[in-house]
Amino acid sequence: MAKIVRAISDMGGVVISVIDSTDIVRRMEEIHKTSRVVSAAFGRLLTASELMASNLKSYDDSITLRIKADGPIGLLTVACDGRGNCKGFVENNVVELPLKADGKLDVGTAVGKNGYLYVVKDLGMKDPYVGSIPLESGEIAEDITAYYAYSEQIPTVCALGVLVNPDLSIKRAGGYLLQLLPGATEEEISLVEKNIKNIKSITSFYEQDKTEYDVINTVMDGFNPSILDEYDCRYKCDCSKERVEKALISIGKTELERLRDEEEQIEMTCHYCDKKYYFTKKDLTGMINSLQKNK
Repeated sequence: MAKIVRAISDMGGVVISVIDSTDIVRRMEEIHKTSRVVSAAFGRLLTASELMASNLKSYDDSITLRIKADGPIGLLTVACDGRGNCKGFVENNVVELPLKADGKLDVGTAVGKNGYLYVVKDLGMKDPYVGSIPLESGEIAEDITAYYAYSEQIPTVCALGVLVNPDLSIKRAGGYLLQLLPGATEEEISLVEKNIKNIKSITSFYEQDKTEYDVINTVMDGFNPSILDEYDCRYKCDCSKERVEKALISIGKTELERLRDEEEQIEMTCHYCDKKYYFTKKDLTGMINSLQKNK
């Protein structure tokens, strides 16, 4: 199972969250049947949501990331709560593009460079926090880094990676989110810049049988890091028949009557986990009656 590990430097100026998200991205690919470049983009955004959610204060808080740009993938949406449960949806699950000149998947073109990253934080307040920035590159990690710089004024280094096998299965996935807290010195900044060069890519690091702790020790070398906490995380949808029923009721009495009269049974599919829910004429009649009683 995937795990988040967080650590802080001995002087308290640098904090890092690290994840090996291979199991999460594998589950995503199994559900959504994504092509290679979509798996890379979708997997990176899911990994980013887990890393960003690691900074939430409550289990019941949540963060939602949306990317809407001009690339063929279309809308990408992922959500993660304070318990490490994440889920996601992609508008177009199959996109085929030539590899880049360096042989890597062309995530930036698939996502698109003209568009926005939206960040929605539900922190238990009356209204959620909503931030957005124009995309930097569509490569995801650069866009997350830019979001923190422009919207939250937090100097951040974000690294994300997804390796996809020729048979479309997920080989490795992971990432880290390093942030400089108020009071970080110039010496600390220089040391961080030096250390991150020792991990050319997060996935190749994990391919060497390295762990989250190895990432921390490499990126935080010279900082005498202390582990803050660690916890399991997973791809888990919180859909239910009751929630789907509420969504159906929201379409109104007239549309429910039309569905009841035209269909013997209707099928509803969750966009996040592909689970199917079925409703009979009797079910629809019950929804219609409940609407009439609540008038």
